[in-house]
Amino acid sequence: MELQNKAARINLFNFSTPQMRAFHMSWFAFFLCFLAWFGIAPLMKVVREEMSLTKSQVGWCIIGSVAVTVIARLAIGWLCDRIGPRLAYTWLLLIGSIPVMCVGFAHDYTSFLLFRVAIGAIGASFVITQYHTSVMFASNCVGTANATSAGWGNLGGGATQLLMPLVFGFFVTVLGVNTAVGWRTSMIVAGLLCAATGVAYFFLTQDAPDGNFKDLRAAGLLPPKEQVNGSFMEAARDHRVWALFFVYGACFGIELTINNVAALYFLDYFDYFQQMDTVKAIGTAGMLASLFGLMNIFARTLGGAFGDAFGKRWGLSGRVKWLFFVLFCEGLCLMLFSRMGVLTLAIPTLILFSLFVQMSEGATFSVVPFINKRALGSVAGIVGAGGNAGAVAAGFLFKAEAITWPTALFILGALVTCCSFLAFAVTFSPAAETDARAATEAAAAQRRSELVAASA
Repeated sequence: MELQNKAARINLFNFSTPQMRAFHMSWFAFFLCFLAWFGIAPLMKVVREEMSLTKSQVGWCIIGSVAVTVIARLAIGWLCDRIGPRLAYTWLLLIGSIPVMCVGFAHDYTSFLLFRVAIGAIGASFVITQYHTSVMFASNCVGTANATSAGWGNLGGGATQLLMPLVFGFFVTVLGVNTAVGWRTSMIVAGLLCAATGVAYFFLTQDAPDGNFKDLRAAGLLPPKEQVNGSFMEAARDHRVWALFFVYGACFGIELTINNVAALYFLDYFDYFQQMDTVKAIGTAGMLASLFGLMNIFARTLGGAFGDAFGKRWGLSGRVKWLFFVLFCEGLCLMLFSRMGVLTLAIPTLILFSLFVQMSEGATFSVVPFINKRALGSVAGIVGAGGNAGAVAAGFLFKAEAITWPTALFILGALVTCCSFLAFAVTFSPAAETDARAATEAAAAQRRSELVAASA
């Protein structure tokens, strides 16, 4: 059963409609989740020294931070279909904030790793963000809406590299606490922000354009909860879902990996940082690492917007061809970045690589809403889990004693290039192409009529 009254355009400065409130709240919630999820990454130099962590132990922390998210994303997609994105997001933020704050009480490697793993559950927020915008926006702009909300949320991955060292520096240099207390207090602040946003999400949003799922089911406008139970298996039997699972692992999985290792990579492999004191080195490396994530302010939107444009011109197959192109370029750029040994060359190469990573993510989720509308949450959950599965697999390269981190990045680039060809396994029937074209034309007509009415 198709939801009605989806928005046919994105009006960024309108906060009065349920569609735009869901848009703004979903990206902001995801932004804070990213801030909490990877808030410890730019501070790992201090944690490593305090707890005397080995390279292997740092590697396990990288793997642990993204491992549990695979399971969480698979479950949260099904949960969105069942209880709606509003309640799913509220509970995820409230419960997820607990390990974010508790990591500040870790006293050794084991307790730190356990809390780092638990924090990863908050990464399921991505699926809810994509689900909420998918049910709120029409076919002509859903790719752009998905890409922008996720991109601005992913911006938290760059902002945390910049902001957390500043928060840490405030506690250490202004308040005069030691570095051990500084990083712990910084994580408690991040957790409190997530909890507050969970409360706001409950009161400021609704599940769909016409109301919450509970009310829509009571009115007969949505199938009952019992029919949702089989949606996951329906999605899991579709080979296209698993092709996108690997594709998303090759783009979002790489982004998660870079968010985890970028600051430490700069500190360990570039001589520029060796003569600085700890606070200044962490701040500078974090600022440079933030450039990768800050590209999300527009790059992921570009991926979705071009996906919509290709879809309008060449149908669903056009969206797939665009996805292949940007993912292929991502792999080439990652291999190039791994060979950079001079900081002045590494930075622009990192930015170019980031552009294609995030456009690939936007392109992926410009395809996802058209795979199976009856099981949208399950499809989004499985594909979203692929991003974390990719990050888990990549993490093993960074914990291996025999492989340097530049070599690990080169191997990942080669694997991404190979994975780009899996995009061609995502095909659509002529009927699906026709339906998508009709929905896009109807949404475009709706938008034209709204613009005419507004100008009148």
